[in-house]
Amino acid sequence: MDLSRFPRRRYTPFATPLEPLPRFSAALAASCPGGRAPEVWVKRDDMLGLFPGGNKTRKLEFLVADALAQGADTLVTCGAPQSNHCRITLAAAVKEGLRCRFVIEERVPDSYDLHASGNNFMFRLLGVEAVTVVPAGTNMADAMAKVVAELAAAGRKGYVIPGGGSNALGGLGYVACALELQQQCFEMGLRFDRVVVGSGSSGTHGGLLAGFLGDRIDIPIVGIGVSRDPADQEPLVWKEAQAVVDLIGAGFTVPREAVRSVGGYWQPKYSVPNARMVEAVQLAARTEGLLLDPVYTGKIMAGLIGLARAGEFKGGERVLFLHTGGLPSLHAYEGAVLGEVPVAP
Repeated sequence: MDLSRFPRRRYTPFATPLEPLPRFSAALAASCPGGRAPEVWVKRDDMLGLFPGGNKTRKLEFLVADALAQGADTLVTCGAPQSNHCRITLAAAVKEGLRCRFVIEERVPDSYDLHASGNNFMFRLLGVEAVTVVPAGTNMADAMAKVVAELAAAGRKGYVIPGGGSNALGGLGYVACALELQQQCFEMGLRFDRVVVGSGSSGTHGGLLAGFLGDRIDIPIVGIGVSRDPADQEPLVWKEAQAVVDLIGAGFTVPREAVRSVGGYWQPKYSVPNARMVEAVQLAARTEGLLLDPVYTGKIMAGLIGLARAGEFKGGERVLFLHTGGLPSLHAYEGAVLGEVPVAP
């Protein structure tokens, strides 16, 4: 799939590493039927550019390039109170000499605290221009359009970046990731049997799927839902993947059966800790020194662990975990991830 006609800012001057997780895999095997577990590897997209890395960087390479091409002076985006996407969008704005405004949705009532640690601290340190806080269920597109109108009234030009950077243009970032992964596997002589990704706003899952299909990478992708179960999540992923394919002009229809997500690991609510997330975060940290976040990657790894224990992965199967970042939010959940405060089962 040729991406060369799309403007792109390059924020990462290297391919993110592929690393085996032998001690994690051995610890997982001890809790799997017959002591057999997959050989787990990780792709370190937590090491992407724009401090301190994460999957949104790949999407922003295309989205910010488009904003600059349109003459924008302010990026406007949205997310939850501890949004990794908002933080990385702000970092991109700083790097490009732009200003940045957020619309924050309180999906859990009264959860936004200007003076909280984690990403909220980063918002202030990096210099967000303004934050508008709205209740759960708000139409975020309308709320961001209102901010853009306010900017226009002041003689400025805002550019809206959707939540998670998840639209067809942003999805190109994970088509690029698919190409990068294909080249790495060729150079390293690797073959993966499954790829496990987070499935939320759908840009990462959908973009990667479009890239795999377009470049005939025959590896099933398993998306672990971080905010929805499959009946609600899979149509969003399919729509995103098809939109990316159509934007590129690849000329094929994404097979519905190629979209697979798994639910049950994000409850009781998005961003609310649970015991399986805590186990996953502690296991990765204490076997590999690999830090996962409580909102996304912790619950995604909990899904991988749960699937392995259920026999979903064959013993010895090589499974790649896509680490999408989120380090700063760990500091906002310290008591939970250390097991010092009660969490949901």
